[in-house]
Amino acid sequence: MPDAHIRLEPADAAGIATLRIANPGKMNALSLSMWRELRAVFDTLRDDPSPPRVIVVRGADREFVAGADIEEFPQFRFEPESLAAYHEDIVGPALRAMLDCDVPLVAHIEGACIGGGLEIAACCDLRLCEPSSRFGVPIARLGFPMAPAEVEIVSHIVGQTLLRELLIESRLMGAAEAHERGVVTRVVDAGELEAEVRRVAQHIAGLSQQAMRLNKRVLRAFARPTFSEPEDRAAHYAYADSDEHREGLKAFMDKRPPRF
Repeated sequence: MPDAHIRLEPADAAGIATLRIANPGKMNALSLSMWRELRAVFDTLRDDPSPPRVIVVRGADREFVAGADIEEFPQFRFEPESLAAYHEDIVGPALRAMLDCDVPLVAHIEGACIGGGLEIAACCDLRLCEPSSRFGVPIARLGFPMAPAEVEIVSHIVGQTLLRELLIESRLMGAAEAHERGVVTRVVDAGELEAEVRRVAQHIAGLSQQAMRLNKRVLRAFARPTFSEPEDRAAHYAYADSDEHREGLKAFMDKRPPRF
């Protein structure tokens, strides 16, 4: 079976490393083990005395990330405790580890940047994509909402107005709209994206590492979470055993429209 993994490839002579996300045949959807690998990569970087100067975050096979691996969901989504643990103990800490990284992160986005993919992109400092890229969090089609910590993270790049639109309408947007509405830094012709990401990464790698580190720390200070009361979070995950939650995921597995 193809190997699903997240790996940080060694930095090159310019100090540019690549974080590669791969789940062959699933548009790089993140499994539980991949979320854990993502956290481990960035936890290790935090203690690295000689980190890369820049990290390019990208998916394999001309896709970024099409969300989480939905085939795993029945294992844990229908009990409030296991559902909360998935978001609060696995996904949230992985994203927070990315946000806490002092190394500049540049997202190289091809194809789908959806759900968990949009969350990962939101943790990057710059986001460059090709014209055919698409963005969104259409999880209402699956019968469940976005987790609180993930709402906070994505809202910092998407903004309240657009995030409400994406969640309530459960729609995807194209690259042009994503750029117009400030979600991506720039849109680059597909044949030129690789070279442009490289150019940007090389430029950043030549700047002051101290300035990058302090800039990122100040930016983090202005983006502290606010939805943190335990009772609020517990109430959120009470939907775990609901009929609509079960129907949405079953319909996806059955490859049919859900009946809500």
